[in-house]
Amino acid sequence: MEERTDDQLKALVKEKYGQIAEQEKAVNASSCCGAGGCGPADYTIMADDYSRMEGYVADADLGLGCGLPTEHAYIQPGDTVVDLGSGAGNDSFVARSLTGDKGRVIGVDFTARMIERARSNANNLGFTNVEFRQGDIENLPMAGGIADVVLSNCVFNLVPDKRKALAETFRVLKVGGHFSISDVVLNGELPDGLRTSAEMYAGCVAGAIQKHEYLSLIDRAGFTNVRIQKVKRIDIPDEILLTYVEPGDLETLKSGERGIFSITVYAEKREACCTPGCCGN
Repeated sequence: MEERTDDQLKALVKEKYGQIAEQEKAVNASSCCGAGGCGPADYTIMADDYSRMEGYVADADLGLGCGLPTEHAYIQPGDTVVDLGSGAGNDSFVARSLTGDKGRVIGVDFTARMIERARSNANNLGFTNVEFRQGDIENLPMAGGIADVVLSNCVFNLVPDKRKALAETFRVLKVGGHFSISDVVLNGELPDGLRTSAEMYAGCVAGAIQKHEYLSLIDRAGFTNVRIQKVKRIDIPDEILLTYVEPGDLETLKSGERGIFSITVYAEKREACCTPGCCGN
């Protein structure tokens, strides 16, 4: 398969998630992170259960996440929170319950239909301190140094230029601010069928990179105190995996430490001796 350009990958994600914005949670949760067409089985593949969390809004939960970053984000009353890849607003509304009326939440999403749905949810709830902006995570539509906390849930794996996205995350955080990001990473190489599939790319798997590489990119972006808060193996059902891999590759993919994982990562922006990219970063 011919390798896609960054612009082609972005167009693919925009198209897929525009479709997903029209779907309900049950459809998204039973497919490959909302991509659809992965198989007939009714499984929750990636998403964690938000329903017990304060601020949860069922209409904003499309079942697209792979973790609970808000649970680990140490959000305080009055904080300004930026939610990258905010979708229909699920994490943004949970964050709003933590930051309170005196705080502010800004959700950013690449897909116009997602922004429309999130804004509709916010209007229905009467929230005046939650806003949603359409934009590219590689070029965020906001000034630098405004966020106390940055959140993201199963989004960075979809971004072609992760270095640039992390640089933008660093830019918008205040000094002393931090992020909590849930994402899909790999341990060991994926079979070619998974790695090159456009559908699984939009479904949060084929855009994922190796865990050690992911953590290295965070370090090199200038963040400090980087630590993994949670690890969860993604157990994709055999009937879905067999759409993309040969039967002989199945056990290799699912055995031992090799496989697909969700991790939630915390990191801080601190005063540095120089700009990100030097001082050994």
